[in-house]
Amino acid sequence: MLKPKALSPGDRLAIVAPASGFDRSEFELGLTELRALGFDPVYDESVFDRGVYVAGEASERAEAFRKAWLDPDIAGLVGVRGGYGSVQLLPWLTPTELQRSPKVFLGYSDLTSLLVHLTTGCGVVGFHGPTVVGRLSKGEGAYDRESLKRVTMVAEPFGELSPDSLETLNPGEAMGTLLGGTLTQLVASLGTPYAFAPKKPFLLFIDEIGERPYRLDRMLTQLRLSGLLSRASGVIWGELPSCDEPAGEPTAKATAADLLSDFRGPVVFGFPSGHTRGSAITLPFGVRARLSTESRPRLIIEEAAVS
Repeated sequence: MLKPKALSPGDRLAIVAPASGFDRSEFELGLTELRALGFDPVYDESVFDRGVYVAGEASERAEAFRKAWLDPDIAGLVGVRGGYGSVQLLPWLTPTELQRSPKVFLGYSDLTSLLVHLTTGCGVVGFHGPTVVGRLSKGEGAYDRESLKRVTMVAEPFGELSPDSLETLNPGEAMGTLLGGTLTQLVASLGTPYAFAPKKPFLLFIDEIGERPYRLDRMLTQLRLSGLLSRASGVIWGELPSCDEPAGEPTAKATAADLLSDFRGPVVFGFPSGHTRGSAITLPFGVRARLSTESRPRLIIEEAAVS
């Protein structure tokens, strides 16, 4: 995997809008937070373009991404928000260009489409981390500053992550390349030239929000039938907020446990990255990691950036 150069204070970060439109006031609050972290956020005016439900024409969104990625004065890219639309950019983002100058790209939710393309399509490390609107705009309480800085600014192994919310569903230990994202985008990629296609073994991180248990079942069953689940050595579920049935039962956690009761490897639930009601941890995708439930569930991660 190609790792980006570690970010430094004062670095210019390009703000891109690959998916839906956004509120301008929240956008400005997110930029203020990036400046508080020591970065210099910059953007093309096309970031404010609007379609019916996306942030402008796909070709223009893709060009803004390409331009920022290939600009030697830009150290990294941060997505404004999720929603929908990132998948529309993929035909314009060729692996040879993305591999030429690996950079930090931060995003989650719908931006999973881009993280999948970077990691399994191009062999470039990506970062499942806060977007400008929704996380950074809400300040430090909405995202974990330490993990964001450690994985993007320090060219050393991150070490152990063992958040209090993490629970063991299946015990064990496994190693592999950490990959994943929002379940909806993972399964939507299958059967396309930009499919989620990890090599064996890998640790699968699953994030989601607002998908009822039967829909989680349907999507995970699709991953199973595609053969992808059998390549995974371990599974890390996110917190899955708003995924319980409206009446309370079954819960997303119970569904996750049942769906993977026969999985031959460790399974944990409640990792706060992406969609979470609390502070979201930034995870690097495409790096080697170890998942262990011995004594307590934890994830041990190698370095995600280089000096």
